[in-house]
Amino acid sequence: MRLTASVTVASPASQAYELWRRLEILPSFLSHLDEVSMTGPVTSHWRASAPFGRTVEWDAEITGDVAGEWQAWRSVDNAKIFSEGNVRCTPAPGGRGTEIHVTLRYGMSSVWMAVAAARYFGANPSARLDDELRRFKQVAETGEVVRSDGAPGGKPARRDFPQHPARPLWPEELLEVLP
Repeated sequence: MRLTASVTVASPASQAYELWRRLEILPSFLSHLDEVSMTGPVTSHWRASAPFGRTVEWDAEITGDVAGEWQAWRSVDNAKIFSEGNVRCTPAPGGRGTEIHVTLRYGMSSVWMAVAAARYFGANPSARLDDELRRFKQVAETGEVVRSDGAPGGKPARRDFPQHPARPLWPEELLEVLP
């Protein structure tokens, strides 16, 4: 599976790059990740949610790095999930921040895992990556993923950024907000 997506953030390329480079915070906007921890200067350990309440873990290494501009990585040691990707930070036209371009590639060691992962990530993994980059944009611009009572609750089975569904105010609640 190969996915690509882009988003424009209202911050300088160096700042957006540094945010992405802090691998430990990736789970704050990449919903399939549970934890990423650095194990060395260019190595890390990743843990992700998997179908049927399981987790999958693998080690990765940074394979390319140009400060403030570009970073590439890949899984190592014949991981059950092969993953590699890169992120490029380029100035947006008209001085309007930074364009973030992400390419991800995933491969599974078995057909069963590939089928289960496809079901888990839904019919449109590209739309899921778009959602994750929108959350990155929120973190880059506000410092957090913005949540509101009116936002959808995500997939309850996976607890993706749980939120409360919108509902009309009760009459007594209306009295509290009306002058």
